[in-house]
Amino acid sequence: MSGATIWVTVVVASVVCLVLKLAGHLVPGHWVSHPRVARTAALVTVALLAALVAVQTVASGQHLAVDARLPALGVAAVALALRAPFIVVVVLGALTAALLRAAGMA
Repeated sequence: MSGATIWVTVVVASVVCLVLKLAGHLVPGHWVSHPRVARTAALVTVALLAALVAVQTVASGQHLAVDARLPALGVAAVALALRAPFIVVVVLGALTAALLRAAGMA
């Protein structure tokens, strides 16, 4: 793929993102204030975040990878379930991954 093709793709994707953002501002307020729309928007946000976390945790390129990230995510999930503050959740997850990697887990 040539450099020009990559730049054209980046510019086109940027314009599409801008148009989508502008379209979101043009939607009438009463459309998005409906409870069903608000609930769906909240659920879509959570689902996208969960998918991103899952992919970043167990993927390495095109392959599945079970390494220190998976137990670290488990520790963070337990901390969240116990209602720990967010910064504590992040530190516990990072500390778990760092200790497992120092112990030799990839």
